[in-house]
Amino acid sequence: MLQPTAPETVEGVKVLPPHHIVGQELAAQLLAAALEKGRVTSSYCFLGPEGVGRRLMARWFAQALLCESNTRIPCGQCLGCHWLLAGTHPDLHWVSPTYLHQGRLIPADAPEAQALQRRSPPQIRLEQVQEVSRFCARRPMRARRSLVVLEGAETLAESAANALLKTLEEPGPAHIVLIAPQAASLLPTLLSRCQTVPFRRLSSAEMEQVLAALGCPELPGIPRSELIALAQGSPGRALAAHQHLQSLPPSLLQDLRRWPPSLREALELARAVAALDLPAQLWLIDYLQQHFWAQGSRQAIWQLEQIRRQLLHFVQPRLAWEVNLASLSRTAVAKGD
Repeated sequence: MLQPTAPETVEGVKVLPPHHIVGQELAAQLLAAALEKGRVTSSYCFLGPEGVGRRLMARWFAQALLCESNTRIPCGQCLGCHWLLAGTHPDLHWVSPTYLHQGRLIPADAPEAQALQRRSPPQIRLEQVQEVSRFCARRPMRARRSLVVLEGAETLAESAANALLKTLEEPGPAHIVLIAPQAASLLPTLLSRCQTVPFRRLSSAEMEQVLAALGCPELPGIPRSELIALAQGSPGRALAAHQHLQSLPPSLLQDLRRWPPSLREALELARAVAALDLPAQLWLIDYLQQHFWAQGSRQAIWQLEQIRRQLLHFVQPRLAWEVNLASLSRTAVAKGD
């Protein structure tokens, strides 16, 4: 039985061994066997849902490749391991989707990216792939070979994907790892040049195991089973949901989980929700749709989807929530709820 472990830390100078990533035995076996036999191919594609361990496995694989010991297993003590865990290894280049704003590339997790979320989704852009090509062409500074990880490879712009294809054909002294949700999200020409490493969703029992090991406490009024159902087999999504739920005022969440009993309360509730930032509002819509789906309330699910569309099309948030919650209130009154 695989045992979940706390995420990697710089202070402890260690990283999870692949067999400790719960539920991903096949991926761990494929990569460990390639390392042990010295048959690491030039390009891999980690395919699976977000939050199931793809990024964590890529970190472990990077440390295994760049470790300065000759054991094929990260020692956790050499300078290469220290640099990797500190995010400063000169032979590791990690790429993630960005926004383009006023001629600058803004990482999707940067604070200023929040204002750009509704304009267009982040992408891996041609400029980033050109930088990857230059990185692969140069000689490694410390390790025998370099490593490039492209997280969110499904967001590659067309021009970027075509440019990456040339690099995959001739990667030079480098390995390349693409991380994507499914094969259909990538160009077949890209996928054909990579060895696929599959990642799967976790079962409910495995999700319980991970959440218990990571110390996620039960939240008042929210069953653990509801959190697991919302996560859909992804520990990463479960942890994100747990953080969101902890950050929301309990009274607000309680009011949203039932029909607005009156127009006045619907308007007050809309004002409170609109005060949250946009990512929190969009996540809250996902959560509430899951909640009302379990109750069989199609009207609420449809109304919440309307709010999502309006928010993403720059409708003023308070207005979007007021109109739709008022509609739910009228429905509740008509039904006598």
